[in-house]
Amino acid sequence: MTVASTETTAAARLRRATGPLGLWTFAFDAQPAGLVRETAGELEEQGWGAIWFGEAFGRDTVSQSWLLLSATRRLTVASGIANIAFRDPIALVGAERALHDAFPGRHLLGLGGHRVDDTIHDLDGYPMPARGRAVDTMRAYLDSMDAVPAHGPAPADPPARVLAALGPRMTALAGERTLGAHPYFVPVEHTVRTREILGPEPYLAVEQAVVLDRNRDRARELAAAHVAGYLMAPHQLRSLRTLGFTDDDLDSAAPSRRLVDAIVAYGDLADVGRRVADHLAAGADHVCLQVLTADPTGLPLAAWRELAPVLLGRFPNGGSEAETSAT
Repeated sequence: MTVASTETTAAARLRRATGPLGLWTFAFDAQPAGLVRETAGELEEQGWGAIWFGEAFGRDTVSQSWLLLSATRRLTVASGIANIAFRDPIALVGAERALHDAFPGRHLLGLGGHRVDDTIHDLDGYPMPARGRAVDTMRAYLDSMDAVPAHGPAPADPPARVLAALGPRMTALAGERTLGAHPYFVPVEHTVRTREILGPEPYLAVEQAVVLDRNRDRARELAAAHVAGYLMAPHQLRSLRTLGFTDDDLDSAAPSRRLVDAIVAYGDLADVGRRVADHLAAGADHVCLQVLTADPTGLPLAAWRELAPVLLGRFPNGGSEAETSAT
């Protein structure tokens, strides 16, 4: 799937559909299906443009997507990301086509999760074999997806895909082969670089972790714990080093305040609003907010309800205030 005029149109439609703000969460995995459906309906009524979710060992990305899509009528449901190490390309294409047929224009498939060396990775005690070098592996996976024959209804528009992209080569592949990129755990400087690589047309959706707590010391402590957890991941370390962070910043036992402040927006609504505006000004089309709380398995409903009227009023679906700064 190469970028052409139809892809450009699809990227523009995706921008309009998601608007500038969405939510990103792992918390649905720990909830019963009934509560997930109820919560999704509430989030849609609040006005968020998209719900993003990760994939680990909770619900698989197909089941979670179907659950959320069936509980809503308008908003985009996006995998952030579907792990390509978990399934054969033919299985994912079949599911992607079914979701696109059942919920036209509302499912966004984010792809990522490759293994980049020759070792067995232990993920929560489960052995995950390597799949090869990241960009080559993803390119081959996309080739396999695109080669799967279609025997169902032919859609007017192809399903929407983006790639998890941190480095320049994966970002370039995202712009070449999909609608754009979905970087995770990145500062605003990364958004600037990503937009420069993608160019003006592809879609750019950036995950942004936030802690909504006016006690800044307590908020920073939670933010630092979140950052420390990702400093065990080699690909995140490589990404951060290319942005100028050093070993002094990247100590998983005590990440620097500079790094914590760059990765997590913490404090009050104005602090979160400033970070959203910074990403949009840097070239993001969409910012999906991951609310961090002391209980990572619980739904952060109180924070979502507090964020929605203020931020969605300032950055409404269909437009943004990327040029303005927060008050």
